Amino acid sequence: MFEAFVTICLLASADPQGAAVSQQACRTALVPGHAAPSQADCETHVRASPPAWLAKGGADKPFCAMRPRSRLTFSEAMPGLFLHRGAIAEPDASNVGDVANIAFIVGADSIAVIDSGGSRQVGEQVYLAIREHSDLPISHLILTHMHPDHVFGAEALREAGAVVVGQQNLPRALADRAGSYETSFGRLIGAQAFLGSRIIAPDRNAAPLETIDLGGRVLELRSWPTAHTATDLTVLDRTSRVLIAGDLLFDEYAPALDGSLKGWRAVLGDMMLMPADKVVPGHGGPILAWPQAAAPQSRYLGVLEADTRAALESGLTLSAAIRTIGRSEAGHWQLFDLHNPRNATVAYTELEWE
Repeated sequence: MFEAFVTICLLASADPQGAAVSQQACRTALVPGHAAPSQADCETHVRASPPAWLAKGGADKPFCAMRPRSRLTFSEAMPGLFLHRGAIAEPDASNVGDVANIAFIVGADSIAVIDSGGSRQVGEQVYLAIREHSDLPISHLILTHMHPDHVFGAEALREAGAVVVGQQNLPRALADRAGSYETSFGRLIGAQAFLGSRIIAPDRNAAPLETIDLGGRVLELRSWPTAHTATDLTVLDRTSRVLIAGDLLFDEYAPALDGSLKGWRAVLGDMMLMPADKVVPGHGGPILAWPQAAAPQSRYLGVLEADTRAALESGLTLSAAIRTIGRSEAGHWQLFDLHNPRNATVAYTELEWE
């Protein structure tokens, strides 16, 4: 099978004196949606309907070549449920933003993908991995929340035919943060690795509780009140009884609070009552027993709240409180010193106004 590709490069910039600065950073990007049995058919199709973003510059004319194998590894954790474990690391040039778990589920009629990774490159590789297992249409991409390590691969999967679905607050959250996310993630990953990555809006909002039928395989989407973020959504695969929790659940990787501490504790308690036997966390795992897997994070959030209340009762300033809140949990989580100070700040700010 042949796929369409395009070489994209950084646009030339200028130094403060106005002289052009040559930019040699380029990469070959996959352009899904044009697969064909022959190179000629593929090239005819992509010339007739190239993606709109190619017209914005920085890219050569598309060409077609044999479909390569994916660089991402997916395991079939349950029949028809494929999981990729992201690196337990900060996004950087070596992992090109591949730091979050990604899933795809195969029904009799179509395929749904849950989360898309932290760069367009990752989204392209998800597409290639799916095609190693099935030629069924990719009907849905479900985004579990707004964070950049879960959403930057979305455009490649939409080009492959997926309707992008997210929680009702997701469009506004992504619109508000698109510029900062693109700047910060581009800096972390590096300009060349990040080429072609951009924030896109979901095609539609999920209902508070809805189902998607992939053909004899029903997925239950549930939107949650503000918890990890204000945009959290989970996916329950009724066939396998596996809950795909996004970042409402962390394993190994230190939890990151970007919403409400009290809300997260309440939502986690409600999630533990759901009819699931296994869970896929947003990081770590990638598949764990449920609800047992909630215990470490539940403990951490409890410590975060107790320590914050103690700091407030003692009259500690925020700067002093950050040095004490949650410290007893340091040995239980990777990247703890990266995320706990922010968690302590969010918790302190929330609880001091009760």
